[in-house]
This record gives sequence, structure tokens and C-alpha cells, in this order.
Amino acid sequence: MYSAREDDLNVRGIQNVRTSIWLIRHGQTTLNKQRRYQGIVDSPLTPFGMQQAEALARRLRRIPFTIAFVSPTGRTRATAMVVLRDRTTPIIEDTRWSETNHGRWEGLTYAEVCARFPDESVARFADPLHGRAQGGESLAEVNDRILEAWHALLRDYHGGRILVVTHSTPIQLILCHVTSLSPTDHWRWRVDAGSLTALDVYNSDAIIVRVVNETPRLTQQGSSEEHA
Repeated sequence: MYSAREDDLNVRGIQNVRTSIWLIRHGQTTLNKQRRYQGIVDSPLTPFGMQQAEALARRLRRIPFTIAFVSPTGRTRATAMVVLRDRTTPIIEDTRWSETNHGRWEGLTYAEVCARFPDESVARFADPLHGRAQGGESLAEVNDRILEAWHALLRDYHGGRILVVTHSTPIQLILCHVTSLSPTDHWRWRVDAGSLTALDVYNSDAIIVRVVNETPRLTQQGSSEEHA
């Protein structure tokens, strides 16, 4: 796809090698629908979530991916299987693309967390970068592993077309990184279930944000279930 930015890079004598990265959040799950914390705990895709995966497959059908990275959860695997169906794209499961480990908050609603662990919830949100649920990860730790995965991807697959099937927080943190926002501003990026975010990277530092949170149209109208 032509971009005026490409001409600008050429004028400045920068080698015009593009690495295209397509980040998708898995389709809606049962726990998403119930608005429960879902990190390492897993939940199956709902019928609506499967429709979202099919819509992503149609949207991306013409992209010849070099490699696909998948967070090792059932919900991301199921989404990736639909998107990459009938392809020979190599798939690598990478734990660095996992969602935040919410520790003992996993599977609970926000109201349940506040009722069961009031002091812990206050402490966690008072320090959004380093706070954590007992047994879970801090945002700083998640950001470190996501950026490690990001830089490895750019180093090892320079010039490729890369698919990453992951979760909302990793995508939000990548968007913060490429736009020079603090990780604690990650909540400003809306990343719906079954959505697509695409970035073009030139020489690992000149980055075009092509699209954020695109939710491909379903072939038939699903139920009026809100993305969670």
C-alpha cells in the first residue's frame, strides 16, 4: 500500500524496508462477556467470538504472513486457527505475548475483587505501574516482556509481514511504546475483542500506525453483544 511517508523516507535517504505487523485481539470469550478478570485463566470463545474470528480471517485473507506469533491460551489459539486456516504460515507460541497475570483476581469481577480484597485493590490502583494482585504481575513487568517480544520480532523478521494473536493489554502497551506514551496510559487505547491493529515499521524506528481497533464487519448480524 502506498504511503506519502514512504516518499519522505526515500527523500531522506533512508532504506525503505517495511516490516508490517498485524496485531489482533482474540474473539469474545465467556469471561469477557461476564466482565471478569481474564489473564492466565482461560475461557472458550462464545459463538459471537467465533464470528469475530471468521470476520478477521476474511479481512486478512490476502495478507501473505511470514510468521505468526500466538499467546499460548485457548482463546488465542482458537482465533489463530480460524484466521490461518488453509495457510502454511509458521506459528510460534510465545508466552511474552500473554495477557497480564491477575493472580488471585483471575475469574473475578471488579466488584468481587473490591469486596474480597479491599486493601489490595486500593494499593494496586494507587500505584498503577508497580501495583499488583497477590500472585500476579505488575504493569511494569508486563511492559518489559511485551517490549522484549516486540524488539525480538523486529530484529528477527525485519522486512516481513507478521501476525500476532494476543490480548488487549499487550496491544495497548505496544501503542503506548510507538507513540511515546507512558505504559500507565495504556487504558486510553480501546482494543475490543476481535479487533485488528496494524503498524508499518521502517528500520525499527520510523513507525506508521495504519489502523487501531478495527473490528471487521460480520457477514451476518450477530446478537447485540458488546465487545468486552
